[in-house]
Amino acid sequence: MKTLDDLLSDGVRGRRVLVRADLNVPLDGTTITDDGRVRASLPTLKALTEAGARVVVAAHLGRPKGEHDARYSLGPVAARLGELLGAPVTLASDVVGSSARTTVGAQDEGSVVLLENVRFDPRETSKDGAERGELADELAALVGRDGAFVSDGFGVVHRKQASVYDVAHRLPRYAGRLVLAEVEVLRTLTGDPKRPYVVVLGGAKVSDKLGVIANLLTKVDRLLIGGGMAYTFLKAKGYEVGKSLLQSDQLDQVAGFLAEAEKRGVELVLPVDVLAATEFAADAPHEVVAVDAIPADRQGLDIGPDTRKLFADKLADAATVFWNGPMGVFEFAAFAGGTRAVAEAILASPAFSVVGGGDSAAAVRALGLPEDRFSHISTGGGASLEFLEGKDLPGVTVLES
Repeated sequence: MKTLDDLLSDGVRGRRVLVRADLNVPLDGTTITDDGRVRASLPTLKALTEAGARVVVAAHLGRPKGEHDARYSLGPVAARLGELLGAPVTLASDVVGSSARTTVGAQDEGSVVLLENVRFDPRETSKDGAERGELADELAALVGRDGAFVSDGFGVVHRKQASVYDVAHRLPRYAGRLVLAEVEVLRTLTGDPKRPYVVVLGGAKVSDKLGVIANLLTKVDRLLIGGGMAYTFLKAKGYEVGKSLLQSDQLDQVAGFLAEAEKRGVELVLPVDVLAATEFAADAPHEVVAVDAIPADRQGLDIGPDTRKLFADKLADAATVFWNGPMGVFEFAAFAGGTRAVAEAILASPAFSVVGGGDSAAAVRALGLPEDRFSHISTGGGASLEFLEGKDLPGVTVLES
């Protein structure tokens, strides 16, 4: 796999370089509420601009369904990226149209042009390789014959999309700083991690993590399950879960996981108590109950104090930790304690610690926890999980070919 350093050593002054970044940030109207992904793009972009490249950035925001939608414009991202880079970032008003061609054609050395949301073009996500190829051709044409492609959007490398996969076949291709760091970290987890190797999984649905659970049961020493997905596990063990989130169609699958963990000697740890609320609301009345005493009219919205201590004890001697998914509805202050407790237990352990992107990374920032004390915080929740599941990531395999 060729890297950004290989490209820089070849010389980029005056050359146009297409960078696929992941700038898919959460917005409240036009206000970015978490700029973590924008910040993660800076090392690659700064290295290129400081070397004199004309940088053209392709990125997406949300799911605009292949048409221009002002709600998903990258305008706020361009403004924030310019602030962080200390230089204006020009936003083209289209993806590969006249605005993109004119704006890119006029840019100076060491400058950055951000193309409008690449998912405004339906060819980006098309299942038809020929359609994606047409868009890839036009993206490649923007940077010209002397151009290059740098893949730095780890959050999309599990997608076979025009700006991720197809364009890499049309230009000299390189892994950016972020993609390289993410792949190296995840290969540590899937190779020969230091033990005990403990994985903490949370989030809403167990169905989102079937593949990764199956694969992790062959690799980990302990698997701690929290969040909404825990209630399907508890139900599979015979507990009543009231109105808690439950995927009844996954009960047989989960029962199989429980049996497989026992067979392999993997310690699969479930909550022993929860915060049971009257409704799904920030101010909902709630009480701590044991998992064998969840009232029929209540729903669990966070792990309880005994579970927090139990999980902390199971993390205390870990040498390697991977964490993906909150332990409760951390967006509500009353139900953020479990997620905070797990995060603080990971920080207190001596482990090489990886936060697997998505809601887990958002929770770290929302709760004001020190990001730099985790060994690595991934920018790609879905990509991280698919990597740990053992799947090939198209945006990575194309860089290795």
